[in-house]
Parts: sequence; structure tokens; C-alpha cells
Amino acid sequence: MTKVFLLVAVLAVVFAGSTAHAITYGTVDTANTYSNVGGLVTTSARTGEQYVYCTGTLISPTVLLTAAHCDIGTEVACVTFDVTLSEKSKLYCGTFIASPYYSQTQNDPNDLAVIVFDKPIHGVMPATIVQEVGYLDDYGPTQSTQFLSVGYGGTEFTNAPGGPTAQYTDTRMFATGTFNALGPGYIRISQNRATGSAGTCYGDSGGPQFLDGVLVSITVTGDTLCKSTNVVQRLDTEQAQEFIQAALDGELL
Repeated sequence: MTKVFLLVAVLAVVFAGSTAHAITYGTVDTANTYSNVGGLVTTSARTGEQYVYCTGTLISPTVLLTAAHCDIGTEVACVTFDVTLSEKSKLYCGTFIASPYYSQTQNDPNDLAVIVFDKPIHGVMPATIVQEVGYLDDYGPTQSTQFLSVGYGGTEFTNAPGGPTAQYTDTRMFATGTFNALGPGYIRISQNRATGSAGTCYGDSGGPQFLDGVLVSITVTGDTLCKSTNVVQRLDTEQAQEFIQAALDGELL
């Protein structure tokens, strides 16, 4: 899986030149239920158009949680909380800060980052985030436990002359997948459509998984065609909690 983590990190940059992928076989958030989930936005150097390249979740009025590999080389990152990105979308900008523990370690990459906004975001209720080390171990998820993922971008791969091609919408969607396995720093979640599950894909990185309404992990990687397994970063580890708490306490800037 080390190679897979590296692949996702590379693709997050490669697709920054075009667009991003996201929830597969999901549902558009037409009711704006997940209004605290935002899309990280940049501008294509090739077309001059804005697009969503990653996802994040507002965890306080001034802090959005996302993935460290969503770093595109700029100190300032901008976010929209609109369901669909458009020319009229308002962007909120802040400082991108990756976890100091971020690595390519297979068991626990600490693939976490925050965007600290210059001013508080008003009118958006922050998500309830896990605050307990070992929360998922105590919860004891089983094969029937469902995780709800949220994210922006493409929807599914379709066959094309050049090979499988993702469809893009830059729209917030959500989907439910069932528990597969729990590791030291990650969760594996099934997104096999044949079993009724759905999940995430490239560029959806940083997007949340909710368990009983609590933000417990974020998307970091998965299988190449996004048909089998979503691998997500746990937020209930000691180092993850340390980084998140420092961000909430305003100690990172």
C-alpha cells in the first residue's frame, strides 16, 4: 500500500492541471445537509477555469480539516462551501498547514492538514469531530457498520478510447460504504457497488467520513479505479488528536 499512498499524492498534483475526482455512485447534496464540507479550489493554468481539487471539513469557525497531500505548493488555499462550484461561488482563503507527523508510513501516514482562515466563517455550523484517542477501537465497528463519505468532483469511471475516464461535476456528493478493516492509523471501507456500497476517488482526498454523525476519518487513498476499497485516515490516534487540538487552540500560526 505504500505505493498506493505515493500514487494518490502524485495524482493530487497531476490532476491539479485538469480537475478532480470524488464520490462514486453517490447522491448530490441538494438539501445542503453537509454544508460544513467544502471544496478546495484552484485555477487551471491551461484553461484559466476554477475547479475543485480536494475536499475538507470545517471543524471550527476558523479551521478546515483536509489531507496533507492536498498541498499544491501554495501557502494560501481557498475553499467554497457551495454545493456546486460556479463563477459566483464565494471563496474563503487561509493558510495551509500540514501535520508535522505526515509521512508515507503504511500503518499511519498522518495524512492530515488544516486550512486556518483569516476570518471566522459565518453561517456554517462546524462538524462534530472525534475528540477521543482510541474512539474507533472502543466503538468496535463490524461488517455492517456504515460510514458516510462526502466530497466534490467526479462521479464514476466510464469506458473511453484512451481507457477508463472519470466524469466531473465539481459538486458536493455523499455516499455510504460498509466497514472492512481497522488498522493502527487507517480504516478500510468497502465501496463495492455490487454489495450496495459506494465511496470516494482521486481528488476527494481530505473529505470526511461520518460515523453516527461524528467526523472520525478523512479520505487519503484507495484502489486505482475506485471500485473496491476506500482507505481513510483515522482521526482518533494520539498524533492526529494532538495536531487537531493544536489547530483548534490556534497554536499552529
